[in-house]
Amino acid sequence: MALGSTDNELIAKIKDNISKVIIGKNESINLLVASMICGGHVLIQDVPGVGKTKLAKAFAQSVGLTFKRIQFTPDMLPSDITGVNIFDLGSNEFHFRSGPISAQLVLADEINRATPKTQAALLEAMEEHQVTVDGLSHSLPDPFLVIATLNPVEYEGTFPLPEAELDRFFMCISLGYPSFDDEVQIIEEQRVDDPLMEINSVINIQEFLRLQKRIRNIFVDKLVTQYIVSIVGATRQNENVVLGASPRASLSLSLASQAWALMDGREYVLPDDVKDTAVSVLAHRIIVSSSAKMSGLDSENIVNSIIGNVPIPGIR
Repeated sequence: MALGSTDNELIAKIKDNISKVIIGKNESINLLVASMICGGHVLIQDVPGVGKTKLAKAFAQSVGLTFKRIQFTPDMLPSDITGVNIFDLGSNEFHFRSGPISAQLVLADEINRATPKTQAALLEAMEEHQVTVDGLSHSLPDPFLVIATLNPVEYEGTFPLPEAELDRFFMCISLGYPSFDDEVQIIEEQRVDDPLMEINSVINIQEFLRLQKRIRNIFVDKLVTQYIVSIVGATRQNENVVLGASPRASLSLSLASQAWALMDGREYVLPDDVKDTAVSVLAHRIIVSSSAKMSGLDSENIVNSIIGNVPIPGIR
C-alpha cells in the first residue's frame, strides 16, 4: 500500500510551524520531530541563549500538547518533580498532588544543575511513564515526552548525567549559533512580537498518536537491521571507547531510521536513514576514553568513523 499524503502533510505542518520560531535550524527540527513521533525523549545540549526552550515550546504548541517546564536547581528535591501526598483533615485521608512531571510534554530545563538524586527521579517517569510516591504508582499522560536541556559540563554548578539516564534519551541534538543572515532575521522578526506567541496547533493529539503508531509499519529489511547492529556493536569494540552503546541504542536507531523514512515519504528504510540518525542516537550513549579525549576525539568523531568503516548492505 502506498504511503498516504496525509502523514507527510501532518509532519510538514509541524516542521513548518516550528520553523516560524526557530530560524535556519532545519536539521535540528527534523531530528526533534523524528524523535517525538517515535515517542522518544530528547536531550538538547548547547550553550545558553540559542533557542532550546523555544524549540520545546514551539513543538508543544504545534501539536497541542499540555506543556510544563521544570527549572532544575541544585536545591531541588525529587518530590518537587513527581508530586507529594497531602493529608486532608476533612476526609482524614492522603491525596496525591501531582508535580510538574504530569504533562504530555515536559521541559526539564538545565537538567544538569540538579543533583544526581533529583535527576534520578526522572528515570522511572521516562522509562515506565509513571511515578511512584510512598509506594503507590501514578500513571502519566499519553503521550508523555521529555525534552531536557543541558548546559556544557565545563560550566560551574553543574552535575554530569549518569550513564543510565543518558541511555534513556532517544536522541541528543544541538542547535548551535545561527548564521549571520539568520541572526539578522531573528532580530528583525522579534523586534515587535515573539513569534512563539503567534503560532497555534496545526495537528491534534489524535493525529499525532496516529503518526506514532504509523512508524512501526515502516519496513526494515533484515540486512538493514544487521547494518544497525554492526554499527552499534562496533562502539563496544572501539579502542577509544570505554563503554559502548546498549541494545536499547540498537532499538532506538532502528526506530529513528523508520521515522526518517516516513518523513521522506517512504515505507521502507534505507541505509542512509541509519547513517543520518546514527550520531544523534548513539554519540551521547558512549563513554570516550581519557586518552582519546586528550587526542582531540569526541563521541561524534568516533561514531562518524564507525559509520565510515562498517560495510553498507548490498555494496561489495
